[in-house]
Amino acid sequence: MDAEPENPYQSPEAPLDSSVFPPYAPPSGPVSAGETAGSAGASAGEVTALGAALKHDAYGPLRIAAFRKYFFGNILSLVGMQMQATAVGWEVYEVTGDALSLAMVALAQIVPVLCLTLVAGQVADRFSRRRVICVAVSTVTLASALMAVNSLLWRDIGLLYGLLVLNGAGRAFQQPSKASYMPTLVPRLMFPNAVTWMTSGFQFATVIGPAVAGLLIAAAGGAFLIYALNAAAGITFVALLLTIPRTDAPRQIEPFSWGSLVAGYGFLRRKRVMYGAILLDMFAVLLGGANALLPIYAKDILEVGPQGLGWLRAAPAIGALATAIVVAHRPPMENAGRAMLVSVIIFGAATIAFGFSTSFALSLAMMFLMGVTDNVSVIVRHTLVQVLTPDAMRGRVSAINGMFIAMSNELGDVEAGVVAKLLGPVFSVVSGGIGTIVVAVIAAVIWPELRRYGKLGGEE
Repeated sequence: MDAEPENPYQSPEAPLDSSVFPPYAPPSGPVSAGETAGSAGASAGEVTALGAALKHDAYGPLRIAAFRKYFFGNILSLVGMQMQATAVGWEVYEVTGDALSLAMVALAQIVPVLCLTLVAGQVADRFSRRRVICVAVSTVTLASALMAVNSLLWRDIGLLYGLLVLNGAGRAFQQPSKASYMPTLVPRLMFPNAVTWMTSGFQFATVIGPAVAGLLIAAAGGAFLIYALNAAAGITFVALLLTIPRTDAPRQIEPFSWGSLVAGYGFLRRKRVMYGAILLDMFAVLLGGANALLPIYAKDILEVGPQGLGWLRAAPAIGALATAIVVAHRPPMENAGRAMLVSVIIFGAATIAFGFSTSFALSLAMMFLMGVTDNVSVIVRHTLVQVLTPDAMRGRVSAINGMFIAMSNELGDVEAGVVAKLLGPVFSVVSGGIGTIVVAVIAAVIWPELRRYGKLGGEE
């Protein structure tokens, strides 16, 4: 008996559930003659499906109810988190006036991530990812609620650091489960576009969150309202998640062991394009990130206050959102590896210009350009990690990827704060931009496979 024809939208690792994925309705318009000829002998239904697959639909993922609920709930949660990140930086620097205290904010959040990442990846591959996300988001929500009480009553920075550790623990379990859950919500051929929509949502959140946070801090005279709003956003996200039908495909669960715990890293090492993309992005952000020092630039260098801080944090997100919108409306990126390398070099140059700038307008423009170029590497990296990883291992590989992201973001903030304390904020930012350019050149030499990698979503 012949095998049933494969659905061109169906991932081999994640069979589609008709209750979650309704019949796909392609955009209006005829299938081209070439597409019809290529489908000669196929049934009418197969031709329709093939035509839908070949015709790029920018809004395809948003037509799926499960993805839509997850997408909008995640955006709301991310807006709250971005508001909170702005509020924490402002409150700590307002109370202490010390650049090293900003480094401690990052350190308090990165330590639990580094300690729990491997376990979190194993949990994501062994249990319901939706339930793990709900528990992790609830943990972050509890930390935010307690931060609101602390900010309103005591403004105890030591207690704030402790609550940031709890926040980091929740994030450690949240990231790998979220990353490995999302591919089960959309068919495989839609996945690169789904990644673009998710990064668009993230960048939208990082535009709205800091800008709103700056206004609310100025209006309320403190950060307590921001923390409370983040807690409310987390509750809403969990409520939306609970309305999504089960989508986890049956997985072969390995016995818990040290070997299975570190299997994700071994898999990454064998995938040179993916491994090179992750390390390039990690070192670029580790060296070139200026976010931790934005409170110093806003208050002492540019003298624009909390409202200006909000816009400085929002500017790269606006640039990244512009990139995401353009990419979402185009077919998968060609020459993706080369595009990533070039974007990292431009990111480094923009970082150098920002470091020297004493003009608020120029600083905003450079932060915008940093966002444009950074999002290219984000889209490439996230797509590679999920498309090239089998579902049974996605949690552990996503955990390693998440650990690298945390190292680049949080340890980058620690590095920036320490260097700023010793040599000044301008030297910290400018030297980081130079280091980013050097890293991109080295990556192009060490991983020629990355330099030659072609269409995004294709095999290595």
